[in-house]
Amino acid sequence: MRLSQFHLNTSKETPSEAEIVSHQLMLRAGLIRRLGSGLYTWTPLGLKVMRNVETVVREEMDRTGALEVLMPSIQPKELWQETGRWEKFGGQLLKIKDRKQADFVYGPTHEEVITDFARQELRSYKQLPINFYQIQTKFRDEIRPRFGVMRAREFLMKDAYSFHLTPDCLAQTYQAMYDAYGRVFTRLGLRFRAVNADTGAIGGSASHEFHVLADSGEDAIAFSSGSQYAANIEMAEALPLLTQRAEPAQNMTYVDTPTQKTCDAVAALLSVPLQHTVKSIALMAEHGFTLALVRGDHDINEVKLQKVPGMVDYRLATEEEIREHLGAEPGFLGPVNSVLPMYVIADRTVANMADFIVGANRSGQHLTGVNWGRDLPEPQHIADIRNVVDGDPSPDGEGTLAIARGIEVGHVFQLGQKYAEAMNATVLDQNGKAQIMYMGCYGIGVSRIVAAAIEQNFDANGICWPEAMAPWQVAVCVINPKNDAQVADYAETLYRELSESGIRVCLDDRGLRPGAMFGDIELIGIPHRVVVSDRGLQAGTLEYRARKAESSENISREALNALIGL
Repeated sequence: MRLSQFHLNTSKETPSEAEIVSHQLMLRAGLIRRLGSGLYTWTPLGLKVMRNVETVVREEMDRTGALEVLMPSIQPKELWQETGRWEKFGGQLLKIKDRKQADFVYGPTHEEVITDFARQELRSYKQLPINFYQIQTKFRDEIRPRFGVMRAREFLMKDAYSFHLTPDCLAQTYQAMYDAYGRVFTRLGLRFRAVNADTGAIGGSASHEFHVLADSGEDAIAFSSGSQYAANIEMAEALPLLTQRAEPAQNMTYVDTPTQKTCDAVAALLSVPLQHTVKSIALMAEHGFTLALVRGDHDINEVKLQKVPGMVDYRLATEEEIREHLGAEPGFLGPVNSVLPMYVIADRTVANMADFIVGANRSGQHLTGVNWGRDLPEPQHIADIRNVVDGDPSPDGEGTLAIARGIEVGHVFQLGQKYAEAMNATVLDQNGKAQIMYMGCYGIGVSRIVAAAIEQNFDANGICWPEAMAPWQVAVCVINPKNDAQVADYAETLYRELSESGIRVCLDDRGLRPGAMFGDIELIGIPHRVVVSDRGLQAGTLEYRARKAESSENISREALNALIGL
């Protein structure tokens, strides 16, 4: 591609609305342009990058034997009613009406559509297993679109759906897709982690997320220093930090804490480690008024808490409910001496604590030296309800956990029979009996990968694309093309030969001054820059600079071929 014939519109200014690096650089490099909240036009440059991602994804899906389809983005209400998600999916589901006032949704995902397709197309176990995939636009009406295409309302996604007669067959395809995802992100040149994950709104019995590691990542992931264990923070198991409960060594005592409403403030006032305090969270759930207890230096994990029996639809208690049951204002709450009966859920570590500090259920006071069985009943339920932290023991017994930030770019699920059962998607088994199929689903955020790659690959001058994703692998830059026919001819020949050899190459023949030309090439992230100049031709060399190199070097044509993989 000759850049004189290409739409390249870069900017030196950092847009004020862009909060993170990828959003800033995608706008500055001219990859995207904002149309509305969470809506972006992909420019010719941006689309070249996204198509490169698509190519790798498509090749690896085809390699597994998955079959490409294309489903409608607009889906009828009736399918979503069959699965119960018309109401359950929430505000992200964009509901629309046609001219006949029939209800539709703009698909955020395609489980319903593919299950409807399968129940019509698949008749016999002999057609299984089978895996369909598409690369399709999705829409989720984010309450707060932000970070450019990282959390846009409209985005491009690869979603695949497999159908099976047995759970074992599903597990085999699940593993094949897990392996394929690893190949996709490796080929794209990304540093990533696959982690155990919660199945969330999609549902199912097992799932893994794939995260590109980046400091700007919205998700926290925990991984072991001594093994391959890794999990989303929502799923990482927090082992008890105390193996057994010590005998009481203190008497329970009321202490004045007139303005100290947090565990940190109480620990500082009493000059004790924060680990000696217990945090009480007041909730309403099936059991009625409930206190969830975690150590003062820990935080409640909402996903884990929802999995405790009776807590699936819990909510925070109101101040009025708190006063009614505990007789105190928030900040001084605890499990001792409640006004009305309550249900107590203790984290595993809290259940083994002795001589701990809690709110006294009296405004301006806390209790020290509190012990289970002596000062208050044993908790009604003990469970892992907290987030893991740096240094926690790894659940597999190998090493300790560290916490990193990640950007979720892929997710695989073993759905089981959830959707097939709801929509009566069956095939005849070996005995001629109707059997509900088992399903898996597998998503990759194609457009999100572009932003995630930038978050992991940039410097002060712009984007540093991994070679597989770059719009071009090589930029041939011409100094004074209009004033030196020999230089222009050599650059044209080099450009043509590289292109004919299968290298993705652009020719910067715009006639810009070197500083402006090189600035654009660095900003848009081309991995290899080759400068053709009169001085170089006289010396029989080319000026070469790798995108991440600190300086240029003069090399021969043969050396260039070696550097770019010819």
